[in-house]
Amino acid sequence: MKTFKIEGGQQLKGAIQPQGAKNEALQILCAVILSPEKITIHNIPDIIDVNKLIVLLGKLGVKIEKLAKGSYSFQADEINLEYLETEAFKVDGRGLRGSIMIVGPLLARFGKGYIPKPGGDKIGRRRLDTHFEGFIKLGANFRYNREDHFYGVEAKELKGTYMLLDEASVTGTANIVMASVLATGTTTIYNAACEPYLQQLCKMLNRMGAKISGIGSNMLTIEGVKTLGGTDHTMLPDMIEIGSWIGLAAMTKSELTIKNVSWDDLGVIPNVFRKLGITIERKGGDIFIPAHTDGYEIQNYIDGSILTISDAPWPGFTPDLLSIILVVSTQARGSVLIHQKMFESRLFFVDKLIDMGAKIILCDPHRASVIGHDFKSSLKATTMTSPDIRAGVSLLIAALSAKGTSIIHNIEQIDRGYENIDDRLRAIGAKIERIDS
Repeated sequence: MKTFKIEGGQQLKGAIQPQGAKNEALQILCAVILSPEKITIHNIPDIIDVNKLIVLLGKLGVKIEKLAKGSYSFQADEINLEYLETEAFKVDGRGLRGSIMIVGPLLARFGKGYIPKPGGDKIGRRRLDTHFEGFIKLGANFRYNREDHFYGVEAKELKGTYMLLDEASVTGTANIVMASVLATGTTTIYNAACEPYLQQLCKMLNRMGAKISGIGSNMLTIEGVKTLGGTDHTMLPDMIEIGSWIGLAAMTKSELTIKNVSWDDLGVIPNVFRKLGITIERKGGDIFIPAHTDGYEIQNYIDGSILTISDAPWPGFTPDLLSIILVVSTQARGSVLIHQKMFESRLFFVDKLIDMGAKIILCDPHRASVIGHDFKSSLKATTMTSPDIRAGVSLLIAALSAKGTSIIHNIEQIDRGYENIDDRLRAIGAKIERIDS
């Protein structure tokens, strides 16, 4: 197990470049299976979850060449379908949540797709019904082996149809889109997710020869085509990382510039942080956060009632940033209610913040009331363990703001989603050390 040792209470300064988007990468990389031609992808983040998927694709027979840092070419012209029925695949697929998205491309191109029950963050139930119900509506037969938790779908031919998704699942929508692009006829997906990363996937598929319309809306129409070709694709910066750096700047009273953030793809994220009183300035393609030496004050609603920040499908606020919002609120002036609607275990890390001196009332698994300290009482350094990617980074931000030495164990969880985070933090003045224990 690896550990971070953090000397908190340091004011940071400088510029930081967000990595490529993790959640986009997991979709885009699976899409290379759809074509036998070469596909080149740029701005791929060097993180555990993405690297695991690249290794899995290689074992599946995809030819992979690293062209430069963050740039790879992929060619799926000799797929080894026998690998899908091996014990090795059950182990490899189980260790990565994003592995579920290989099923749609495999089903579309080869008529069958298998996957063990995927792993990932321990943040509550993340059901797969939307994925498989979509495949079934396209004409696939579904089976599930309860003994080894192994899913399978098979079809001689996929046929386009109308479907209303039971939830606007991002990965579910991506998987169904990838299955539909090679189906016979027209598929209409209503209540589709419309996140920028899903839009990126659809635009890439269209460049490969797919016919997808309605991109950016919650209704996608897909006219099936016979084959797809190659393309070049560059991924967006990671909006979750951008939000993390905004929170870090506020909590450490630091002046930071976040470079090349793709403002038009951030949605409500800047405004939600502004509701906490954080100053966010747009400077060209960058975000500038001045040092909040006088703190920041939460805005109540216009009738004076307490502000509530909750997650929702895009264009609502992403659930991946609620942990950051919660931590940042602990040092604000005022109070806020954090309502995590989508995952029932994602707020359980607040006990660590309470141990550090934060004033938080966990109302139930989905809601936490935070009373800000206004920096009149700093968080206390402590020893803690990272439970998942986003909670881990939130605890790291808390440790960087706390005076004294904090220890965070199980930082492999943070490494799953953040590229070389300790090196990048040291570059802007953080005192953080990685220890192999």
